[in-house]
Amino acid sequence: MSFSGQDVDRRQPVVIIGAGPAGLTAAWELQNAHVPCIVLEQDAMVGGIARTVCYQGYRFDIGGHRFFTKVAAVNQMWRDILGGDLLERSRLSRIYFDGKYFDYPLNIRNVVLGLGLMRSALAFLSYVKANLNPRRPEVSLEDWIVNRFGRVLYEIFFKTYTEKVWGIPCAEIGSDWAEQRIRGLSFYRAVMAALWGDRSKKIKTLTKVFYYPRLGPGQIWEEVQTRLNAAGNRVETEAEVVSIEHDGKRVTEIAAKKGESLLRFPASEIISSMPLRELVERLNPSAPADVLEAARSLRYRDFLTVALIINKPNLFADNWIYIHDPNVKVGRIQNFGNWSPDMVPEPGHSCLGLEYFCFEGDELWTTSDEHLLALAAREVSALGFVSDAAITGGTVVRMKKAYPVYAGDYKSRLNTVREYLDTFRNLHPVGRNGLHKYNNQDHSMLTAMLAVRNILGEKHDVWSVNADCEYHEEVKYDHS
Repeated sequence: MSFSGQDVDRRQPVVIIGAGPAGLTAAWELQNAHVPCIVLEQDAMVGGIARTVCYQGYRFDIGGHRFFTKVAAVNQMWRDILGGDLLERSRLSRIYFDGKYFDYPLNIRNVVLGLGLMRSALAFLSYVKANLNPRRPEVSLEDWIVNRFGRVLYEIFFKTYTEKVWGIPCAEIGSDWAEQRIRGLSFYRAVMAALWGDRSKKIKTLTKVFYYPRLGPGQIWEEVQTRLNAAGNRVETEAEVVSIEHDGKRVTEIAAKKGESLLRFPASEIISSMPLRELVERLNPSAPADVLEAARSLRYRDFLTVALIINKPNLFADNWIYIHDPNVKVGRIQNFGNWSPDMVPEPGHSCLGLEYFCFEGDELWTTSDEHLLALAAREVSALGFVSDAAITGGTVVRMKKAYPVYAGDYKSRLNTVREYLDTFRNLHPVGRNGLHKYNNQDHSMLTAMLAVRNILGEKHDVWSVNADCEYHEEVKYDHS
């Protein structure tokens, strides 16, 4: 796409769809450039999956969000907004498997003691076999991991958890997911790092220190909302976009339903972080049939958090624990007091977040809150973290379309959608769901920053911003 800053009608605000990290970053950048904007968010609160929910004074995330980036402009934005409320934290996360804890990153002594000599020997032989006879072509996530770790370690440390997260076999998940999320890791590198330290600095996924807002990740987005509103740039919550009017070359108007009212916004430029499937479905006139079919084939994984309040401190030292036990449904457990003490308002108490991955409408998603709370209590007790008697309350939060799914021929379908959307001169998709790319928060923010720069006359391919493999790559767009 090609844009000119002269095309921006400064009399009309730029309309931003979605008030998650990408949408609010775009609004922040526009405000700093003295370009008016309005943000439309269908939920009652801002932050998207990076929101922080408050229940009886306890604050918890929808998943944990580390603040760590190599993008200078993103880092500067965090600091400008949060100042001294951006805390430096030490990372501690482990894997729970077969009743034992395994350090992550891998520690060779810990792995051998946990697996035992026999299973450790089998894991090593499996790794050697995979290196001598790698799978080709490397199509699936299973292929990618087995080639780098061997079949035994794949089944122990990757398969169960990954299939909990995605709800489909690893053999059906594209290998490009691993390229984006865990590239740079291998059994050899992990063992070398465990024995002698990561002298090469190549194992980028294992960052040991990160930053975190004192009151959770939602703190930054709530503050951005406050500052935008104070400057006259509206953030409309509970405003669902229902129609995107266009003339075939440009989007001309956005219609959003808020309560019983239908709000209409003439469009100069549109920045959209809404899921691509929904964006295409709301175009009027309708997109061509092949584009609609491609968009509707894009899949998403949904997510729910069960937060439990517990009248006991210091349950475990980890920020979070990955649960690889196939006998429970929970995938990961967050300990929010270990992210920031101010997340827990009462001394001597803890707040755990049990994460369950699901599809909207499936059995887990439709289970009542009462039964989900009971399920979480049973599982956290069965895993040995806390007894039922110590749990004093809890709540459930559901999050639709938390993760874009990389499965089947999604790439070709995504290209069909992208090629069509590229024909609109003033439509700028950004963010995780807006690009159907599993970006971390900082790269979602970067896509928004570059979209704003495009509106102001620069030329960047926002689609080329890679999903963050926990910082394996050198960032190419450093506009600090």
